[in-house]
Amino acid sequence: MSDNHDHDHESHGGNALYLTVFGFLVVLTAASFALGNATSIKEANPGVVWAGMMAISTAKAMLVILFFMHLKWEANWKYVLTIPCMMMSVFLVCMLIPDIGRRMDNYDQPRIWAAAEVHSSHAHDGEHADEHESGGAEDH
Repeated sequence: MSDNHDHDHESHGGNALYLTVFGFLVVLTAASFALGNATSIKEANPGVVWAGMMAISTAKAMLVILFFMHLKWEANWKYVLTIPCMMMSVFLVCMLIPDIGRRMDNYDQPRIWAAAEVHSSHAHDGEHADEHESGGAEDH
């Protein structure tokens, strides 16, 4: 039984391939650490840091999936399973975005008052603390 296992391992590239993939994962992890701690880029354009981190994370996930989960050596039926799932997930996200974005359009006034608010500064928080201490927010 161990002979069959050794044969399967060697047909998947052997230890050298796995160590090479591990090396790439270490390099990508170091790159994401450096990008995440680059304060000059983060302050100038945080979207670039976010996009870079997402790209690095996707690359790392693909390496793990392809090599350590052996999907690289699977038959082509894997596409029959993954492509419809990917299409469905994109479809669901696209269908939920308008629902989330327009969730407050049909709220009545008491529901709007009870809804969570986004605070832009600490001074704004202080205003709400004063209102709660004085007995409510009648003027909202």
